[in-house]
Amino acid sequence: MDGRAVAPAAGTVLNALATGTGSAFAIDLETTATVELTDDGTVSGEIAENPDADAELIERAAELTLERHAEDAGLEHATVGARIHTESAVPMASGLKSSSAAANATVLATLDALEIADAVDRVDACLLGVQAARDAGVTVTGAFDDASASMLGGVTVTDNTNDELLAREAIDWSALVYTPPEQSFSADADVSACERIAPMADLVEELALDGRYGEAMTVNGFAFCGALEFSSGPMIDALPTADGVSLSGTGPSYVAVGDEDALEDVRAAWSQREGTTRLLQTRNDGTKTV
Repeated sequence: MDGRAVAPAAGTVLNALATGTGSAFAIDLETTATVELTDDGTVSGEIAENPDADAELIERAAELTLERHAEDAGLEHATVGARIHTESAVPMASGLKSSSAAANATVLATLDALEIADAVDRVDACLLGVQAARDAGVTVTGAFDDASASMLGGVTVTDNTNDELLAREAIDWSALVYTPPEQSFSADADVSACERIAPMADLVEELALDGRYGEAMTVNGFAFCGALEFSSGPMIDALPTADGVSLSGTGPSYVAVGDEDALEDVRAAWSQREGTTRLLQTRNDGTKTV
């Protein structure tokens, strides 16, 4: 029994490190997971881009899904196992939610292999991936904001402390992504520095819940560039042309949103910087089986 699913990456509106409330939106970079069920009770994973990388996240995502749902599919949990293979266009440790996309794709591919993907609530499926991320130690906050945007599509606002979805809205933005060559791992972020800018995060939350996502992003970006010691130069490049721009996650990527023609001017500026620049679309369909 095989299953396959794709999950989009995401950009940041509000980083949840300051207060536990976060907001993110899905973008058109995908991770694909293929899951083959076995009868030996073991779970193993492989990441195509880096076969030597730690696959604990995707293995744990499949394990939790099997623990929760194997019997729903008429299988004995003790004997069913899985082999997971992921391929991704999302650069790792770049602030573009590669872990959330990998976990979501794995959970839904496992449900697809169990032939019950359509019967499981998408938020419940998302929370399995969030728990896997916590268990694997790849997130500080649980990343329900990032994971929900990737799983559900559109833009979401979440309370990560209580795993509560506060808002979700369909969007139609172009998104320009600039990724410098260095990597930045979320688990290594200076949480105490982020907590000190909580008043700014509260303002960003108010703006996001009012649907003022572009302004929210920009306030978030300047605040977290300061807290995490990233340059605000790429943000200055994007203003006032973009509707909104922010450091994405804990960096090093930056994401600007707005009209595609307007973002061409930003792309010209960002292309002068070392790294990779991509012009993408936002996604409203979220994680899906294929």
